[in-house]
Amino acid sequence: MNATPETQANLNLVLDVPVSLAIELGSCQLPMREVLQLCVGSVVQLDKPADAPVELSVNGKLIARGEVVVIEDRYGVKITEVIGVAPSV
Repeated sequence: MNATPETQANLNLVLDVPVSLAIELGSCQLPMREVLQLCVGSVVQLDKPADAPVELSVNGKLIARGEVVVIEDRYGVKITEVIGVAPSV
């Protein structure tokens, strides 16, 4: 897709708009009784295997998948798949 100057100008209008990026490692469902028993040191088992890809969402829309990496003392995500977005007509 070749961007025309008009398209590029329109795109530039939104490039600095903040969005919410969320990375989901996994989830689980617990009865409220178990939630109330959580304390420091509790371990919550998630629904995904340890080697499953994490999902990256922007404003609730899935955009990519990746794998968790550790860089120095911080977590990161290495993108392994970008989810194609079909242009709306």
